[in-house]
Amino acid sequence: MMTSALPHPVARLPEEWLASLSQIGERKFRASQVFRWIHQHGVLDPSAMTDLSVALRAHLQGEGLGPVGAIAHQHTAPDGTIKAVLRLGDDASIETVLIPMRLEYHGPRDAEDTAAPELASIGDADLGAIDDEPDEEDVDDGTMERVTQCISSQVGCAMKCAFCASGVPGLRRQLGAEEIVGQVLIGRSLLSPSQRLRNLVFMGSGEPLHNYEAVARAIRLLTHRQGVALSRRRITVSTVGLTDGIARLGEDFEGKVGLAVSLHAADDETRQALVPSNKRWPLASIVKALAAYPLPPRRRITIEYALIEGRNDRLSDARKLAKLLAGLRVKINLIPMNPVDHAGFMPPAMERIQQFRMALVDAGYTCLVRKRRGDDISAACGQLVTRLAPRGKP
Repeated sequence: MMTSALPHPVARLPEEWLASLSQIGERKFRASQVFRWIHQHGVLDPSAMTDLSVALRAHLQGEGLGPVGAIAHQHTAPDGTIKAVLRLGDDASIETVLIPMRLEYHGPRDAEDTAAPELASIGDADLGAIDDEPDEEDVDDGTMERVTQCISSQVGCAMKCAFCASGVPGLRRQLGAEEIVGQVLIGRSLLSPSQRLRNLVFMGSGEPLHNYEAVARAIRLLTHRQGVALSRRRITVSTVGLTDGIARLGEDFEGKVGLAVSLHAADDETRQALVPSNKRWPLASIVKALAAYPLPPRRRITIEYALIEGRNDRLSDARKLAKLLAGLRVKINLIPMNPVDHAGFMPPAMERIQQFRMALVDAGYTCLVRKRRGDDISAACGQLVTRLAPRGKP
């Protein structure tokens, strides 16, 4: 049986596999072999790990190595966006979304971003993940279609933002690092031969920094060079503003993991009505945490702002937002409200959205309007799980 002191087999780092397998007399190189089977090749069935001994495969089976979730429902939009509902071992459901990156030019370059033109949002999962400056560990010859995957960090969510579907049932439980990584392994299996997983965003169901340990372990696993080997700069964590978690993320990953903050208002009164967590983490404390985040050169924090008709879409709101963020290295993503069944919110008219954007551009900010993708497959966080749930159950 799996040793209780060790993480789930899918959540183990190579050094943990080394410690585990050395206890049963296996040679050191077996640890890397097992890790690569799981994370590089996406194989979770020990019987398919053909270069391992029968005895070792039986040992892995006994430790509980196997799939951590399965696709319960899969929907593909005309634009290529894939929304998958995954069923976990305890019958809980989570969502992941795969979004092909069809980038569009949106306005002049920012002087700070000389490496690449400013780009329009790719859909329900941009927000800071786009970064076209090459990495040594992240070579791209331009022949593959890039895909961004949006993943969940919790079953449900405790934050209860007024406009978010994933918070409707509340927080059911945390996801383990194996279940977070499992979404990526399953997601890669859905890609065509011409597609490549380029960016990863923690913007699905749940508040990532409310499940910090599992999220941090998942990032370490997904960026390991023997596994999926994503660059840290290609990963973005979105938060409603848990300031202690922002500080830990910056310290643990040296600011190289992208940060997106769901602000949605520029004054505490308005934000309190939309984001209840503002009572514990008010705007002043969030701004202080963002100022302290150790950003590498040329990187910026993304500010997420859901535009809701009649609530936070006035030009005076734009001016307050510009003043609030003064001095911070940020770019702003405006998100026309994606209608959700339980809320009566609606997006403003496009003319009003563009007026709001231009007020921020005139104040010196790079400001994008997120292009809505996958509306026909309920691609907003939590929508599909909610709609597919049996009547009376979240």
